[in-house]
Amino acid sequence: MVSMTSSSTYRDDMLEIIAFRLHDQEFCVKTTTIREIRGWAPSTPLPHAPADVIGVMNLRGSVIPIIDLAFKLGMKSTVANERSAIVVTEVHNMVIGMLVDRVSDILSISASQIQPVPEVSASFDKSYCEGVIANENGMICFLNLSKMFKGNEAEEIAA
Repeated sequence: MVSMTSSSTYRDDMLEIIAFRLHDQEFCVKTTTIREIRGWAPSTPLPHAPADVIGVMNLRGSVIPIIDLAFKLGMKSTVANERSAIVVTEVHNMVIGMLVDRVSDILSISASQIQPVPEVSASFDKSYCEGVIANENGMICFLNLSKMFKGNEAEEIAA
């Protein structure tokens, strides 16, 4: 388990991000949204839960929902294994666990490294993505969790 309690910025133009993999793609979020990273543990399924909710787990006495992040992003569902992780995040004052294939890295980047998401088509909804970071290993999609989990949706998931 990795605890995320430090400040996410040490200079105004620098961001600390946590990168993780879903299938063969890399994504990241600001570390300020992350409470902790846990190894995979089975969750308890909920009847009639939304399709992206795997179930719930007990996090030190609090029951939190576990989201299949790949499915939420329109990809095929993640099949959890010993390398999988639960990224515990706080969005709209709700604690949510996100299943990822594995955590890759914690990086410090300059805000100027985040490039805008290109227009793909008029029907393309890019609200989940704040931008794209190009590095020597490829591209990292920078996710916007507050847009991905709107306030009322986070409440419904946790209810």
